[in-house]
Amino acid sequence: MIRLLFTALMAVLPLLAQAPSSSASGDKAPPLRMPDGRLQSEVILEAEHAQTLKDIEDIKKLLSEVEESLEKNNRHVLSLPALKKLEEIEKRARRIRSRMTRN
Repeated sequence: MIRLLFTALMAVLPLLAQAPSSSASGDKAPPLRMPDGRLQSEVILEAEHAQTLKDIEDIKKLLSEVEESLEKNNRHVLSLPALKKLEEIEKRARRIRSRMTRN
């Protein structure tokens, strides 16, 4: 009798392990949608892409200003405003890299 129960239990255990659980962490919620029906993740990606393009344009502008400053001044001297612009370029480049690696 005990042997029969043990055999039945051993036959049922693999089936129980395969049965989906309602509280399992593998259950995925449906993707979030915006009121207009678009996926929230797509909207976020589009906004980040637009921000990246804006940052790149700003970097180009700052870089041209630094280049002008270098051409006007002595080749061994960089003005304080030019240094601040270089720091801003670095900051924006880090933001772009962070955005791109996060996705």
